[in-house]
Parts: sequence; structure tokens; C-alpha cells
Amino acid sequence: MARDWQALTALTGGRAIQIERVRLVDENVAIEGRFDLPPLAQLAAEDQVFVAAFVRSHGSIKQVEKLFGVSYPTIKNRLNRIGDRLPSVEVAPAAAPRLGALLDELERGETTVADVLARLGGDADAAAGGKDDDHE
Repeated sequence: MARDWQALTALTGGRAIQIERVRLVDENVAIEGRFDLPPLAQLAAEDQVFVAAFVRSHGSIKQVEKLFGVSYPTIKNRLNRIGDRLPSVEVAPAAAPRLGALLDELERGETTVADVLARLGGDADAAAGGKDDDHE
């Protein structure tokens, strides 16, 4: 029987972890390798709960204040602390429609996260798998 993710967080005591084996629940398949957790999963359990609540409230600090029973400055301080632990993602305004298209491709399984990041970072060579469009 699977344990709750909070049990894993308690066992690791907030130390960095790396996933080395993943089992597909509906199939008899296990994947082994070294996989880093995504940044949000690296947050402490209580911060993950806070982020989920913030997103579910559509980013309304007032709703989060009511939900947790704390003040605006407390919410802002917590958001700042969590934000400092996450990598920044910069998207140029002109790239916003492009980002939407890339996320759609990712959701449909037509690309990988690494490819999207490379394409957003302007590393077209890495995103194209090393191909040079001028010489095809």
C-alpha cells in the first residue's frame, strides 16, 4: 500500500532527495534512473499545501487570509519566502502566446519539459536536437 507524500517528507526531514525508481500504477512497469524532483515538490509539505491553497483561491490573498486566519503581511512574507526557493522563470511579453502553444504541446505529449525550456531560453539548437535549420 502506498504511503502519503507527507510521510516521505517526514522521513527525509527536509533534506534533498532524488527519485531513483518509479512504478507506473496501472501497469507492471518500473523505471529506474536518477530523477530530480520538480521545484514545487522540493518545498516543505506545509509550503506545498500553502501553494495549492493559493492557486485554488486564484491568487486571492484575501481568500488565503481567511482560509489560514492570518494577516496580509503574513501571507506576503510566506509567498516571498516560497518564491525565493523556486527558480525564476522569465517570459518576454512577446513570448506569452508562444508559451501557451508550447504548454499545449507539452500537455499533448508532443514535446518534453527540457525541449520547452530550451526553446524558451533561446537555445534553438538544443530544442531541435542539435539540428541546424539552415542546413536541412
